[in-house]
Amino acid sequence: MLARLVQEIRNDPEPARVARVLGRYLDEPLLSRDQCAPDPDGYRQHVLHVEPGGGFSVVSLVWLPGQDTCIHDHVSWCVVGTYRGAEEETTYRLDGGLLTPVSTALNPQGQATWLQPPGDIHQVRNATDGLVVSIHVYGADVRTLGTSIRRRYHQPVA
Repeated sequence: MLARLVQEIRNDPEPARVARVLGRYLDEPLLSRDQCAPDPDGYRQHVLHVEPGGGFSVVSLVWLPGQDTCIHDHVSWCVVGTYRGAEEETTYRLDGGLLTPVSTALNPQGQATWLQPPGDIHQVRNATDGLVVSIHVYGADVRTLGTSIRRRYHQPVA
């Protein structure tokens, strides 16, 4: 099933299209038990596929209750599909030296969204009392980069 998803992404890796494609797979048995394994110390990334040449990467992110990312932006476009549970995403804009929250959304199981730099400052967290698993497609080689994060923001939040 994962191989079919990768082939469909490979055919046209444009973010809005990838979000539509990924959305069709979120109810399918894409991930193994190991690819859904959490880490008690923080959210965990499992690299599922890196396209030869680094054109895109597919990863699963696994979150225990209360785990979150730092406030950050990305090196490339990013498509996120919630595979299990619900992710909460807060977006921000940088106003001078302050981060101002713009919106907060709960992305339930089966929903796929996308973002593209610039203007993609956000924080993601598991706001549920259960395990959350999401599938992310990045327009970058996460094996080479180690992460899709471009910058971490430490400014005060308004």
